[in-house]
Amino acid sequence: MIAGSLLVQAQMPGNFGGNRNNGAQQINGSFYGKLVDSKSNKPVPFASVELLQNKYDTATKKNQDVVLTGMLTRANGDFNFDNVPLFGKYKLHITAIGFKEVTRPIAFDFKMNNSPGNMNNNNGGFDAGSIAGALSKDIGNIKLDVDEKVLENVTVTSSKSGLQLAIDKKVFNVDKDITSTGGTAVDVMRNVPSLNVDIDGNVTLRNNAPQILVDGRPTTLTLDQIPSDAIESVEIITNPSAKYDASGGTSGILNIILKKNRKVGYNGSLRVNADSRGKVGGGGDINLRQGKINFSASANYFPRKSISTGTTDRLTMIGNPNTRLLQTDKNTSNGAFKFFRTGLDFLADNRNTFSIGGNLGGGSFKPYTLSEILIDSLYPVVTSSFNDRASNSSGNFRFKGGQFSYKHNFPKAGHDLTADLNYNASTNDNNNMIVTDYYTYPGKLMTGSFSQKQAMTGKRSNLVIQSDYTNPLSDNSKLEAGVRASIQNSDNKNSFYFFDPSNNPIYNPLLSTNYVSKQNVYAAYTTFSNQFKNFGYQVGLRVESSNYEGHLPDKGQDFKINFPLSLFPSFFVSQKLGNDQTVQLNYTRRINRPGPWQLNPFTDYSDSLNISRGNPNLKPEFTNSAELSYEKVFKNRDNFLASVYFKNTNDLITRYQVTETDVITHKEMLVNSYINANSSYVTGLELISKNKITRWWDLTSNLNLYTSKIDIDDPNQPKQGQFMSWFGKINNSFKLPANFTIQLSGDYQSKTILPPGGSGSGGRGGFGGWFGGPTASQGYVRATYGVDAAIKYDFLKEKRASVSLNVNDIFRTRKQDVYSESAYFIQNSFRRRDAQIFRLNFSWRFGKFDASLFKRKNMKNQDNNGMDNMNMQMGGGGN
Repeated sequence: MIAGSLLVQAQMPGNFGGNRNNGAQQINGSFYGKLVDSKSNKPVPFASVELLQNKYDTATKKNQDVVLTGMLTRANGDFNFDNVPLFGKYKLHITAIGFKEVTRPIAFDFKMNNSPGNMNNNNGGFDAGSIAGALSKDIGNIKLDVDEKVLENVTVTSSKSGLQLAIDKKVFNVDKDITSTGGTAVDVMRNVPSLNVDIDGNVTLRNNAPQILVDGRPTTLTLDQIPSDAIESVEIITNPSAKYDASGGTSGILNIILKKNRKVGYNGSLRVNADSRGKVGGGGDINLRQGKINFSASANYFPRKSISTGTTDRLTMIGNPNTRLLQTDKNTSNGAFKFFRTGLDFLADNRNTFSIGGNLGGGSFKPYTLSEILIDSLYPVVTSSFNDRASNSSGNFRFKGGQFSYKHNFPKAGHDLTADLNYNASTNDNNNMIVTDYYTYPGKLMTGSFSQKQAMTGKRSNLVIQSDYTNPLSDNSKLEAGVRASIQNSDNKNSFYFFDPSNNPIYNPLLSTNYVSKQNVYAAYTTFSNQFKNFGYQVGLRVESSNYEGHLPDKGQDFKINFPLSLFPSFFVSQKLGNDQTVQLNYTRRINRPGPWQLNPFTDYSDSLNISRGNPNLKPEFTNSAELSYEKVFKNRDNFLASVYFKNTNDLITRYQVTETDVITHKEMLVNSYINANSSYVTGLELISKNKITRWWDLTSNLNLYTSKIDIDDPNQPKQGQFMSWFGKINNSFKLPANFTIQLSGDYQSKTILPPGGSGSGGRGGFGGWFGGPTASQGYVRATYGVDAAIKYDFLKEKRASVSLNVNDIFRTRKQDVYSESAYFIQNSFRRRDAQIFRLNFSWRFGKFDASLFKRKNMKNQDNNGMDNMNMQMGGGGN
């Protein structure tokens, strides 16, 4: 609970202050201001604000504070007190759950005028004009600091799961998730409701890949490059309004909020971890706040050893004869990545804040894949061949980014203007040496060997400039508007080499390519929201225009696409039903533009068993989404959220296969490409419940039932059957005696249709791309499930240190088991990756609240108060 005392000293000098019977009329004024959260600058509603007056108590013969008036702040944090005597001694006392005590002096602003004429006007030497101008005092935005101790206690007793549910979004607090400690963002996502994560770390939201943001901005980082210990919370927005980037198409937004605070003084943490594969990592962060400067920095080092195994069984039905391939793979990858982040905030005043930040990092990995391939040619008399293929790779990546932002808070709470510039760039450099040995079968007598080398380099950059404006037109209405420009550049080179009998590399220009692309997106939006008692609505419109350029310099090919100007409306209505129940209905329209790998017209022969090519004639896909949600908050703060959703996508980008003649071997081959399907439909029901079973047991459960259908008018493509799928997830947190906590979580994914367009299938390429996933839009993923667990012990004063042990996939049941088919093949593939890894973690929090800052401030106030009495002037200053 917060108790803030704002001293208001307006005491008349000398005899004037006590001259109440001289016929002088009492002068009254008013105070008004806003309460806002110091971290988010959001209004603090329904806080208790009391105006106290210091009076002499004849019984105790002492001065004491008496409540003069009081009120609760409005929904936008407003408060005001009228008819306050100008001359008196006051305190403004504020209480709000979750915030701590503060003290700030304020005063009516008027001046002394010691001229003889003014002293004779019976006003005690005060300037009459100054008094008239000071009768209405704007205290401004009063920033309240979060009381960490109170919040910690609240969390332990009522919200240990760290999940906040709302109709428009869900917020998952990572510090409550001990199963992901010492891991990456991928590990965090496994426990976030609504999200499904496969064994390669591909994340889907309602069976489609979401748009990933970091601190509300685009990023070039992948989830496995973000340490879990650097994440504060994760926001899930299933149906974003017109305020958000329209890209993302068939899914919503996954916004990762990195750790940052503005506590006065200094604070931070140190971490170290070790896993069962002998990898030791760690990191730390620090935050310094004094005066108007806030500085933060964090560093993380994450080594990793990844092991995966798999099998592929494929029947190919082109040419003569048909062939059957049986393949087994084992992949081992060793590597590590580093992540460094820093930021500086300059709080020029309580209205203006400038922020600058940067991140820097990179990593290197050395995967090795060994594949055994048996190919049967299905003549009347079956003939067989056997291959051993070894893929020895080395790669590294680097990334850097910078952010600059400015925020201006107007006197009215919630009225602000922001400007942001965000730049991210990344590079990668990979080399892959592939050696294939050929054998007779049976007998396995070696008949030959073939070596090739693949060298890949890439550069990518993304610049985003945006500005947003928010204006609460009244207590119940708000206008928002903004503009945004996004400029993306990429340059990728893929070079192939064969080796002659003397083992000298020979460059192969037919298989090599250099692809350069640029995409610009320009957008503007506006939204208006209003509230009538228990009914509210929001309408919005976003306008986006984009263009795309692609170049193949070494092939002499260029193409340019100007996507048409598109409108993206959004509409939200909500109704409070009483008893903490709310119903909301919303509609949005979004876009998914084809990516560079889908547009690149060059044919990639690097994998002779999986030849691919982009399609520069692809069109964007547009999705219309509607969602009906119901939320109930129970008296014990349990939450229940139910959502029915429907998505219709036109011109869906999906995988497609054609047969062509190989320009090198002159044999018939399959080429995997992309087309725009007619449409797709997704319908589902999602249920999320957060329950406090006992004082020591919190349970969060999530169930998602859905079905989807893809329509393609092509007789050569088999029809995709439609069926119902479901996804379930539970997360248990047990608070035990002696500062022990246990977390047990599990998830289950039933048989489900393959995500269109390749999302969630290939992942990070655990096999180096060799038949790791499906190659057509038809097929399904078989059911899979997994269980994770962790135990944590807190110790030292204020629980500043902790030791935890976590393990993933306890029963070794998570897998990727895929069936896919087209008119030309039938394939079953099975993979398992990184099961039963134990990780031991230690963390220590340190910090000091710099009370001297406030002591110096209080001494200054006391000095001012002394001068008030001596010089007969008003003491204390405003914001």
